[in-house]
Amino acid sequence: METVAEYIQSFEAKTAEYLQQIREIVHAVHPETEELINYKIAAFTLKPGAKRDGQVRMAGYAKHVGFYPQPQTIAHFSEALKDYKSAKGSVQFPLNKELPKDLIREMVLYLKQEIERG
Repeated sequence: METVAEYIQSFEAKTAEYLQQIREIVHAVHPETEELINYKIAAFTLKPGAKRDGQVRMAGYAKHVGFYPQPQTIAHFSEALKDYKSAKGSVQFPLNKELPKDLIREMVLYLKQEIERG
């Protein structure tokens, strides 16, 4: 796959729907985002030309979508993420629960502001 659109379309309906919603949230927070495939998953830059630490990424799976907003974001939102499986730099949003769009928006905005601060 060469594009994020192709990546999203490669999944079953519910997974594709959640991935598309995350994509729309990232674009709403940062309209200038560049989409790319990084580490074989969808990625979005939060600063022009940003490498891995200046990106948020997402991945589709059979029972959840993975969201990778960097370790500092996961740490900052640890209380809000307590009902989700998470690790140092990632969180899993199960397909059998509503996607927490407001939380994802807040996390993307937080990381964007952190990147802008330098």
